[in-house]
Amino acid sequence: MFVRKSLVSSCSAINRSMSTIKELAFINGKWVGAKSNETFPVYNPVDGKKIANVPDMHAVDTQEAVNAAQEAFKLYRKTTAKERSDLLRSWYNLLVKHSEDLASLLTMENGKSLNESRGEIRYGNSFVEWFSEEARRVNGEVIQAPFPNRELLLLKQPIGVAGFITPWNFPHAMITRKAGAALAAGCTCVIKPSADTPLTALAIVDLAEKAGFPAGTVNCITSDVKNSIEVGKELCSNSKVRVLSFTGSTQVGKLLYKQCASTMKRLSLELGGNAPYIVFNSADVDVAVNAAMASKFRNTGQTCVSANRFFVQEEIFEKFREKFLERIKTEIKLGDGLKNGVTHGPLINESQLGIVKNLVDDAVKKGAKIHCGGEVVKNLGPLFYSPTLLTEVTKDMEIYKREIFGPVAVIHKFKNEEDAVREANDVNVGLAGYFFSRDISQVFRVARNMEVGMVGVNEGIISCAEAAFGGVKESGIGREGSSHGIEEYLDIKYVCIGNVEH
Repeated sequence: MFVRKSLVSSCSAINRSMSTIKELAFINGKWVGAKSNETFPVYNPVDGKKIANVPDMHAVDTQEAVNAAQEAFKLYRKTTAKERSDLLRSWYNLLVKHSEDLASLLTMENGKSLNESRGEIRYGNSFVEWFSEEARRVNGEVIQAPFPNRELLLLKQPIGVAGFITPWNFPHAMITRKAGAALAAGCTCVIKPSADTPLTALAIVDLAEKAGFPAGTVNCITSDVKNSIEVGKELCSNSKVRVLSFTGSTQVGKLLYKQCASTMKRLSLELGGNAPYIVFNSADVDVAVNAAMASKFRNTGQTCVSANRFFVQEEIFEKFREKFLERIKTEIKLGDGLKNGVTHGPLINESQLGIVKNLVDDAVKKGAKIHCGGEVVKNLGPLFYSPTLLTEVTKDMEIYKREIFGPVAVIHKFKNEEDAVREANDVNVGLAGYFFSRDISQVFRVARNMEVGMVGVNEGIISCAEAAFGGVKESGIGREGSSHGIEEYLDIKYVCIGNVEH
């Protein structure tokens, strides 16, 4: 069988070193340019220097990738769970072997510190490992029939070609979290990474090829912002793509939702968040501050599950604010993430910098109190914004309910639990939420009452491969990771066998 042959032929590749930066897209097992021969540059956000040029692809290139994935699906869907598990394990082993190379590349194009990049690589790799194991646990059901001469079965089968549109803030993990599940289920895939961070995507696809995945099983197309709309529309409207998974803003997610309607394809949407972070009087303040540093400032605040709206009960408000402020001032060091001692990098691009700056400027102009930061740090580079802490923010300020996506913490004071939970839920999204309490009754009560898909209790970092990642309200549809993540790529087929003689 083709896959078994590929596994054997890939053995020699496992010991090879990772190749240099890829400047071509990957379609049907071949490294290719755009049919138009157009390219676009990828820049390092630290200093604006060009790292590489990659193909600027259009709808016609996307169609080629989808056609390749559809043709490959005809064979790949017939592979055994054991074969798919082995392929994913080989890919995982290569990802682990080249973790340091991948982390350095990720830092170059994303800007996060090398330590954070290493953490993302470990996190992303864990999904490939997890789904290599889950592949062998996709089981159907035998149902008790209502008639004696029938046997009823539920079969779980791969849905088909999966399209992925992935973001720049976690360019490694958001691909492996999707592709790991799809490939484990028996689906083939077409990956469209962010225009800001395509190099990490191409690097991990290169390792997937070396792991032995058949030609056409994993495809990666790249496009600049101006062509991304056209490419995304093709993935949504192409009837050969049977499931689309997107991680990004709620605004774009709604657009993709509409564009997918014509083909009634399966959707998995992980959209924007606006995470509340509640600290009750009974909390361990030191624990809450430690978690706040990690949750708020990871990836310079550019994380969908970042703590965004801090609510601290009035009895401990000043104590929390002072300790949080001290930690921000002493522990965050901005700079080039590849340099020793640097903890945080720049924002990803000028657009994001402008959003953060305008939000803070508006708040300060309307009376918010600024305790630190609040300015662009131009001596470090064009996209650095200083870690900022604001209080006395009111509802007439744009920042009050806006997802900031930057290194800005806003702390509100509250009187009682009812007020805090009401304010926490008073948004149209619900991805993650956090609260800190040592009152066990309060823990269960608030966890149930928070309108989010994921809750961190006395913990600021909650993501892992074993957990179901996803939100409620306008934060998306479906779940990624966990045993539930693979279900997004499976159809349930009911089989009724009649006239059975017993």
